[in-house]
Amino acid sequence: MAETPIHVRAIMLLFQALEDCLAKLTDIYIGANMFWYWEERNPKARRAPDVMVIKGVGRAERRSFFSWLENGAVPCVIFEIVSEKKWREDLFVKWGLYAELGVREYFLFDPEAVHLRPALQGFRRTQQGNYVPLEPDNNDRLHSEELGVYLRAEGQVVRLLDDTTGEPILSREEAVAQERARAEALATEVARLKGLLGQRGGEE
Repeated sequence: MAETPIHVRAIMLLFQALEDCLAKLTDIYIGANMFWYWEERNPKARRAPDVMVIKGVGRAERRSFFSWLENGAVPCVIFEIVSEKKWREDLFVKWGLYAELGVREYFLFDPEAVHLRPALQGFRRTQQGNYVPLEPDNNDRLHSEELGVYLRAEGQVVRLLDDTTGEPILSREEAVAQERARAEALATEVARLKGLLGQRGGEE
C-alpha cells in the first residue's frame, strides 16, 4: 500500500496513463494495489503490486487476480513505487520472486529520489529466467517492449512517451488543461476578429 500522498499520486497517474495509452487493447487488464494470487489453495502465495499489466485476459473488473482461473496468466509488467518502508523488499525480494514467476518486465520508481539511483529502474527477464537491467537512452528513457512505450522519471511521476514519435503521453489533467487553453485561445481570436469587423463596419 502507498505510504504518502506522493506515492498515491504516482500510482494513480501511472495507472491512468496506462489505461489511456492501452485503451485500444481490449485483452489487457491493468490493476493497481490489488492482490495477485498465483498458487491455488495457497493464500500466502500472493502479492499486491502497485501497478500491474496482464495480457490476454480481457478488461472485466476483478477484486483480485487468480492466475489459475485465468489460464495461468501472470503479469507481463509490474511497477512498484518504492518507499522508505518497502524499497528493500521491492529491490531484492520481489526482484527475484517476479523473475521466478515469469513477469517479463519489472520497473521500480522512487518518487522522492531518495532510495534509488537512478529514481526509475527497469529490468527485463531473459530466457534463463533472471532479470537484466534496462539501459537508459540518451534522453534518460527506458523502453518497455511489453507496453510499446518509453518511460522516464519526471519529478515525482513516471512519464509515458510514444515509442514512435517520442512525444509525451499527457496525463488526464494535462489533456484537460491543454483543451481549456485551446478553447480560450480560440475565444480570444474570435473576439479579436469580431472587433476588427466592427471597426471596419463603423468606418464604412
